[in-house]
Amino acid sequence: MKLPNSIILATILVTACSNEPLETHADDLDTLVAEYLFLELSMGLHDSAHIDAYFGPEEIRANAESSALPLAVIELRAKAMANRLRNWPGEFADAKQSADAMQAARIDNLVQRLAALTTRIALNKGETFSFDEESRYLFGAAAPDHDAAHFEAILDDVNALLDGEGDLSVRVNRFRDQFVIPPDRLAAVFDAAIAECRRRTLLYIELPENESFRLEYVNDKPWSGYNWYQGNSQSLIQINTDLPIFISRAVDLGCHEGYPGHHTFNTLLEKNLVEDRGWIEFSLYPLFSPQSLIAEGSGNYGVDLAFPGSERVKFEKEILFPLAGLDPAEADRYYELLEIMSRLDYAGNEAARDYLNGTINREQAVQWLVDYSLSSPERARQRTDFFDSYRSYVINYNLGKDLVREYVERDTEDHAARWQKFEQLLSSPMSPADLQ
Repeated sequence: MKLPNSIILATILVTACSNEPLETHADDLDTLVAEYLFLELSMGLHDSAHIDAYFGPEEIRANAESSALPLAVIELRAKAMANRLRNWPGEFADAKQSADAMQAARIDNLVQRLAALTTRIALNKGETFSFDEESRYLFGAAAPDHDAAHFEAILDDVNALLDGEGDLSVRVNRFRDQFVIPPDRLAAVFDAAIAECRRRTLLYIELPENESFRLEYVNDKPWSGYNWYQGNSQSLIQINTDLPIFISRAVDLGCHEGYPGHHTFNTLLEKNLVEDRGWIEFSLYPLFSPQSLIAEGSGNYGVDLAFPGSERVKFEKEILFPLAGLDPAEADRYYELLEIMSRLDYAGNEAARDYLNGTINREQAVQWLVDYSLSSPERARQRTDFFDSYRSYVINYNLGKDLVREYVERDTEDHAARWQKFEQLLSSPMSPADLQ
């Protein structure tokens, strides 16, 4: 990436004063943005999970590595920068009436990123927050509370569908086991699923001609799938094969990690904000930031957008089931079960909230997931591993999906109009508050 002169100067400045807050009165945001990237990359040296993707100027990464700022200095400078941005002349002072709403949103986005950065620093320094406080500070939202009675009413519907004797979770998982993709057929199924997700996305969203991804199958991870964005419209998508993979997960992960999910989102941000506008802060994706609520929410909502109504079930029964060598005789009941179980999504949040707040231990969290998410014990334990690694990040999947859905479908009935609004969301510096 070729750097403007102002950014080259900024990288020199942030290194020269590496132990002091940046004192700048420049009217050029490039200076502050270079300082911002420097601070995020400096944080990444303390917290290996902090930076999800970076494809920006290598000069700034090198400066961060050579300076090796302590956490206290990163925190001091991040707070000083946030105060500077809150008082930025013109654009942000009256954002709602700004002549350039995108510029105002850009500055607001930077302020929220810095708030998330200082929260993550506090966590790394040993400070504690409640689950809801943490999610609000990091991701700009807090998930609703649901008690056991809320989920028990949904479990009654599952029980009516899969009538029989014995523990409901055991019956559900025994029924679902007949829809596991054989390991030797995983590649064929996932290739077909991702190709269809991509085909449907390209009907509505134009992506750069060079965009593509690599697909890998991995083990020993706390997640089921991951997109590692590489820049230049390229992604590495990894699928975790620790546990058996159900046939429905091929489309879920193909859309979520690829099209129109993470790969599409990052490609659009790079094209529309980094390349076209020169907003290089979007060359860095801080995982623990409000961007993740939109990323995970749009990834999950994108499945329904790409496969509306009965189109998903039809595609999977006609294409994926034969590729997997599965009998579609019980497919309709399988998808009816999945539809009911989707209403249990927030049960995972409750397990994470109580576990991270210290009101239940790991085994109790596992049992809650077995009882109210209908997970197998193995999947429930993997889920608690995710809680340990990513903490309140769990809210981004279900709350994020709900907020993105409400935003996209608000005042839009036409399917093409929803795709257009979805693309605009993925091409902007919008925050979770903007969705509401």
